[in-house]
Amino acid sequence: MEREVLEIIKRELPNLITQDPQFRDWVWHIVHDYAPSRAETENRFEQMLAELRQMREEFQAEMRSMREEEQRRWEENQRRWEENQQQIRNILAEIRRLDRHIEQTIGALGARWGVSSEASFREALRAILEDSFGVKVERVEYKDESGEVFGQPDMVELDIIIRDGEVLACELKSSASRADVYLFHRKLRSYERRFGRKVNRALLISPMVHEKDRELARSLGIEVYTYAEDANL
Repeated sequence: MEREVLEIIKRELPNLITQDPQFRDWVWHIVHDYAPSRAETENRFEQMLAELRQMREEFQAEMRSMREEEQRRWEENQRRWEENQQQIRNILAEIRRLDRHIEQTIGALGARWGVSSEASFREALRAILEDSFGVKVERVEYKDESGEVFGQPDMVELDIIIRDGEVLACELKSSASRADVYLFHRKLRSYERRFGRKVNRALLISPMVHEKDRELARSLGIEVYTYAEDANL
């Protein structure tokens, strides 16, 4: 029954409102009692706008707070990164300083050991050659005024062996480099010009000689031996 009444109202109401002014006024008053007024609608609209503005302001404030916190964290991370970088630089500088100190210490010890060892080995070589081979080892020292050996005037030292009229020159090094080979060769030529005596054999005795430096020595006519006992006199 209610459904049928509603259908009739829906069907007839538009015509009645259009054709009957009194009926239209009656319907308007009924609707007005239930519908909000314009002022109420405007107030509700203003309230909704105010709520939206408040929500926007709260959202913007939250976003500013998040950006500020992010900026603070970024600056803090940047500060820590710079501190870590500085610590790393300090550590590397300390490592380099210690490395130079160790290198200088080892170099100094190596230089002292080398000089001491070569002096000891030279005396041992002298004893081996004189006792085992029956030859006389002479320490020749002279001033090279022209500087052909060292590039400037300096003292030249050379161990010379005289055997059956032959002249043998010996050079003893704890380790022999390419530069040592060339230096020994210049000593030989200087000795020959200084004393007018040809060196028949040149012996370089060292426990540490690189193979390429051995080849260089052989090309210059210098015999290389690891031990004095290996030298065939």
